[in-house]
Amino acid sequence: MKIRKAVIPAAGLGTRVLPATKVMPKEMLTIADKPAIQYIVEEAAKSGIEDILIILSRGKSIVEDHFDRSPELEAQLIKGGDAKKAYLDEVLKVSDLANITFIRQQEMKGLGHAVLQAKSFVGNEPFAVLYGDDVIIGDDPCCGQLIRAYDEYGLGCVGIKEVTPEQILKYSSMKTAPLKDNLYMIDDMIEKPAPDQILSLYSILGRCVLPPEIFDILQSLPPGAGGEIQLTDAMKVLARRDGIVGVDFTGKRYDMGNKLGILQANVEVGLNHPEYGEEFRKYLKEIACTL
Repeated sequence: MKIRKAVIPAAGLGTRVLPATKVMPKEMLTIADKPAIQYIVEEAAKSGIEDILIILSRGKSIVEDHFDRSPELEAQLIKGGDAKKAYLDEVLKVSDLANITFIRQQEMKGLGHAVLQAKSFVGNEPFAVLYGDDVIIGDDPCCGQLIRAYDEYGLGCVGIKEVTPEQILKYSSMKTAPLKDNLYMIDDMIEKPAPDQILSLYSILGRCVLPPEIFDILQSLPPGAGGEIQLTDAMKVLARRDGIVGVDFTGKRYDMGNKLGILQANVEVGLNHPEYGEEFRKYLKEIACTL
């Protein structure tokens, strides 16, 4: 079955990035000249996704506004003629990336609880999950890499990368066996492992493709790490029962819930920006000489 739908959980409060996120949702913090969540939506669209559900919380209506039409702004840009046409094209493109709908997660009960809010949207179809904290930039969209693996094996898929021993304690740990190339079979996993529970240094980083059965599993799950409903715990049930394919994806992942990650994203994406990348590169070289 063609994967047409994606869910983007973006309800978190962004406490690791305060005070910037006291009023501004972390998903709207910019990388170069676009908000982080636009990169995620663009990745989904480039992967063939047609319908996207973004899960928000109170105070994040600005995310909805960003993907909506803006008649007043558009009218002003039209008046500007050819001088403003490129800006008009960019504004119109944002509202035409995919069919985007929104729902609120009324209580912060974890990533698994957030995904559960998408049950009626997804229906009886496999679907992609793109974490709102994780921007992944590369020539081959990460979501598309997972969709191809799902098409080949018919199993849930997760995007994985090796992380440091310190990071694995904050993330999740996978029990992996090589399949081929950059693909692995996963038959167990654990969220936020203790040092003696680490299965490997491979962790899920921001992307999943899941069968609709995940919702029944989530509905029966007890709270896990942090007293929250953990999506990893639900995927562990699938992994132990059927196996899950891990895709060691290509592309660079930026943690937008982390201040250093935001700085790294702006520098590295800025260097490749077609409008000001070369000028920015010269500036960084000048700054580097003073360090």
